[in-house]
Amino acid sequence: MHAIGVDIGGTKIAAGVVDEDGTILAKTRRDTSPDDVAGIDKAIAEVYLELSGSYEIGAVGVAAAGFVSADRSSVLFAPNIAWRDYPLRQKVQAILGDEDVVIVVENDANAAGWAEFRFGAARDVDDMLMLTVGTGLGGAIVSNGKLVRGAWGVAAEIGHMRVVPGGHYCGCGHEGCWEQYASGSALVRDAQATVIIQPERAARLLELAGGDADKLTGPQVTRAAQEGDPLAVELLTELGRWVGEGAASVTALLDPALIVVGGGVADAGDLLLAPARKAFGEQLSARGHRPEASIVVAAMGNDAGLVGAADLARD
Repeated sequence: MHAIGVDIGGTKIAAGVVDEDGTILAKTRRDTSPDDVAGIDKAIAEVYLELSGSYEIGAVGVAAAGFVSADRSSVLFAPNIAWRDYPLRQKVQAILGDEDVVIVVENDANAAGWAEFRFGAARDVDDMLMLTVGTGLGGAIVSNGKLVRGAWGVAAEIGHMRVVPGGHYCGCGHEGCWEQYASGSALVRDAQATVIIQPERAARLLELAGGDADKLTGPQVTRAAQEGDPLAVELLTELGRWVGEGAASVTALLDPALIVVGGGVADAGDLLLAPARKAFGEQLSARGHRPEASIVVAAMGNDAGLVGAADLARD
């Protein structure tokens, strides 16, 4: 049975028809605005109608960045889209005029993690931790072959574990959350601060940003590091340290067989993962007296959320 996966981003949605092997048979997209929730509803309905015209569809999975209700029908809260206790399934079904359309809403990191577990880097293990290192830090946990959602559907929000009491303010309303130190936003913040404080060390970063530190991006930092720029390498090393140390703390709780790192920052490869592995090993409790999880790069790329949402909806 085919399913449609819909991955909702800040300014667009991507959708595709996915078969039982995780293969995308057809894709489409729509531009959206994070402040126009009705427009997002309409776009989801449009891509369903477009794709279901050519394929027999049994379910629709919608990957959304936010806290998703336990019944997987609503978004309780989203940091970057104007969803607050928002009945997403009901709204889309109302536009379609068909309450029989099976629509399942999933947290986007859960969807991406499930894709890696079913079809990607973690397909050979039963216990996995997924870290999505992008603008923020998302997570997904698979334990004994099952996605961990928790009592209320909002488990695995690991980016909001407090790691630095009184640390950097987070958009969730608290201070010192892990994602404030292990994310693309943290990488850019620290790079921009160095441009101001030590401009002589940041010449290459400033050049890539067109002379404007405010326009510096994570991919530009990664590019500079790949070129061998010492400051950019140092910034990614520090980010990797935060990833690895935090992963060791999570491992004390979950004991995963594999830690999969995805998201845009993962494009840095070993510039990020080598220091992450080092820090993970240094902070792992009882190291040398226990099996040790490997840390690997995600295999599914930008399609992970789409594929995972479709597969979870099918099941």
